[in-house]
Amino acid sequence: MGLEDRLRGFLVELIRLATTRLPRDVYEALERALEAEDNPLARMQLEAILENSRLAARLGRPICQDTGAPFFYLRVGDGFPLRSRLYDVAREAVREATRTVPLRPNAVDPLRGRNSGDNTGRYTPWVEVELVPGESLEAVYAPKGGGSEAPTGLYMALPLEGVGAVHRAVLETVAGAGPRACPPFVVGVGVAATGDQALALAKRALLLRRLGERHPDPEAAELEEKLLREVNELGLGAHGFGGRVTALDLHLEYGHRHPATYAVGVVLSCWALRRASGVFMPDGSWRITSSHI
Repeated sequence: MGLEDRLRGFLVELIRLATTRLPRDVYEALERALEAEDNPLARMQLEAILENSRLAARLGRPICQDTGAPFFYLRVGDGFPLRSRLYDVAREAVREATRTVPLRPNAVDPLRGRNSGDNTGRYTPWVEVELVPGESLEAVYAPKGGGSEAPTGLYMALPLEGVGAVHRAVLETVAGAGPRACPPFVVGVGVAATGDQALALAKRALLLRRLGERHPDPEAAELEEKLLREVNELGLGAHGFGGRVTALDLHLEYGHRHPATYAVGVVLSCWALRRASGVFMPDGSWRITSSHI
């Protein structure tokens, strides 16, 4: 078996894991939410969510019927032997996983309204590549569901509003999402010079950090904690039935802004924040680095 075939098999396994087995940190956050919740209706929802997650893992079935839009985040070492072919291999892996996991076909041509049937198409899957020292490839597969993506917010605030714009953006986005995005949410927040930067950072903060892991910048970490408390004080609760836990966690990432701009992006995940990660070596060997139930 050639190196490309081995890499495709590795990526297919990441897709399978992310689709059928909830990350352990997310499952444990849901367990803590159940312990903290005193609203009977919200507790019923959380109990059903946890049981659903256990059944999916045991039966090897998708956690949710919406298996998401396919996203890969790749950290590619300077010495890794495959470069430009990574995009084609990722596309082939998505096609294979659509058949074998299986995945619901979610790639629709926006101009013609036609579904490709295999989760691939123009700029689909989305593949982000970061060049790093070394010889290996680190990969994260993180599908993004449509229901939680629909309320995504981009706020081009006035710079004089400062950090207050971040508070406003987060609370307006979460309140506007309501129960239709399947809370309890995980919230990703990005602050940067331009709108596209802010949304990209928000999505990376959402998908690439473990729940409970705070930002290394102490001021950013403190802001994450404040925003998380404010979101949970909204009282939306699991599936909108009210309660203590509207968000399992909130992660923020930022980049330096332009003096005339203050862009804030807010991206939500439903309770089923799905991701799987692993490392692929130049000799074709690989290992899974994420932990799942």
